Amino acid sequence: MAKIYGNTTGLKPNQKKQLINLYRRRLPPADLILNEQARDLAGLSLDLGRQIGLVLSRKGEIVRVIAGGPQNLPIPDMTRFRRGLTRLVGFSLLHTMLGPPLLSKDLLARLAVHWWDLVAVMGVEPDGLPGYIHAAHLLPVPVDGVDYRVLDAFRPGQAPEDLSRLVRSLEDELTRLSAAHELAAADRAILISVSPLPKDEANSRLDELHELAASAGIGVVGRVIQRRPKPDPRTVLGPGRLEEVLVSTLRQDANLLIFDQNLNPSQSHRLARLTSSELRFIDRTQLILDIFAQRAHSREGKLQVEMAQLKYLTPRLGMRDDGLSRLTGGIGGRGPGETQLEVDRRRVRQRISRLQKDLNQVAKQRKRRRQRRGSGGLPVISIVGYTNAGKSTLLNALTNSQVKAEDRLFATLDPTSRRLRFPQEREVIITDTVGFIRDLPPDLRKAFAATLEELYEADLLLHVADASNPQVDEQIQAVQVILEQLELQQTPQLLVLNKQDITLEEVLHKLCNRHNAVPVSALERNSLSVLLERLEQMVEGVEQTPYGQYMPDQEHLQMDT
Repeated sequence: MAKIYGNTTGLKPNQKKQLINLYRRRLPPADLILNEQARDLAGLSLDLGRQIGLVLSRKGEIVRVIAGGPQNLPIPDMTRFRRGLTRLVGFSLLHTMLGPPLLSKDLLARLAVHWWDLVAVMGVEPDGLPGYIHAAHLLPVPVDGVDYRVLDAFRPGQAPEDLSRLVRSLEDELTRLSAAHELAAADRAILISVSPLPKDEANSRLDELHELAASAGIGVVGRVIQRRPKPDPRTVLGPGRLEEVLVSTLRQDANLLIFDQNLNPSQSHRLARLTSSELRFIDRTQLILDIFAQRAHSREGKLQVEMAQLKYLTPRLGMRDDGLSRLTGGIGGRGPGETQLEVDRRRVRQRISRLQKDLNQVAKQRKRRRQRRGSGGLPVISIVGYTNAGKSTLLNALTNSQVKAEDRLFATLDPTSRRLRFPQEREVIITDTVGFIRDLPPDLRKAFAATLEELYEADLLLHVADASNPQVDEQIQAVQVILEQLELQQTPQLLVLNKQDITLEEVLHKLCNRHNAVPVSALERNSLSVLLERLEQMVEGVEQTPYGQYMPDQEHLQMDT
């Protein structure tokens, strides 16, 4: 059924009928609008004292009629219009303007945000006759920093070139350019950082975000950094920069935006309204949760990930369409019933409650296993550290195990315990845990509480850091912050600088002196002798010294392998 969109307040029935009748018109795609059609549209716009907008298909069909005010036109909702990754939206926007036509900044912003084929403004003279038409379209490649091209002004029916052929050529060029950015990954992302941090630090954070994306199997085709005192409360990025990013997604064949900063529900809702369903967006927390969902294999890990995902989703359920309602029967169930949003929230709460019970049961089982280990009188060493520092590789090297170890972030989620025998025939239990990362989401930390409980039973924490990483000091500090948040700062620690084989000797020497650390290469077993001796000394010291008062020996003792 034909419908008038926009501001219909104050329209008389015959005026509404005149607007409805516009749907019967078919305009020429090559010229946008003919002179006679333009006269009728201009006269109606002057009679109503309003701007009138038409959304046109490539066949010249009018698919939407929009009524505006004297000086403005409401932005049409584009969410239900088709859009491809390398295609324009498939529709043009033509609207009247009382007085001289002007391609306003707002209209050009709509061109960038919605990927219109064309946007055009037709002036309406004081006598009701149509004036000149000003039109603009996106450019496949920006020229002098400008993303669009403004056509020469023309009279109705006298377009300077075949507009339908122009649009087809634009899409062909966009398709050709996107082929140059083709990646094997199904998702092609643009990374975005909005913060007051210096550019070098912001780039460092995006480097880590890039690694996270690669770990999730996402291809990265671009990155954007905007320095602002604080993110825009509505869209994170400033309006102008957001327009540039949306145009970049079209040119670079991207279908995903990844924000380094966490999005609040209102920002997510606003971005959902400004982007099409083909262009998705996630934040850093969602990306980490997705990686965890891919890596979790044990029942406990899957429960923990689902718990974190549901807690993240709960405040964002309002983004979803709550127009649907379900009627329920019985006493107290008559009337409108529950909205779909209320049903979703109730189901999520029930699922969270069920998951919490299951996790509590898992925690009890893990506690019993720890008690059985403790009854054997063996000290416990827990390996902690930044993700991808080489913790699992070191565990394999120390214990001759075959724990899965990969060169990517969060390759290991489920804790693994093995026996470690020192050269003096002494045994301990050594446990590998999930890696840490800076700004670890609180819900994620809470969800993995059962896993992190292993750390509270440890007699010694073996902190593994990647000495070859330029951000090693920041990563060490990030791990210390998380340990303090977990109230584990009193547990004795030994810092191990891994990957000495690919670290400059001068850099390694400074790091060892600064942190009183032991350098090793988990890939070279002959480099582990000093570490084993230091561990054995510290385990003996822990057993002989009251908890929290042991200070490790400063000297690195040598021994033959």
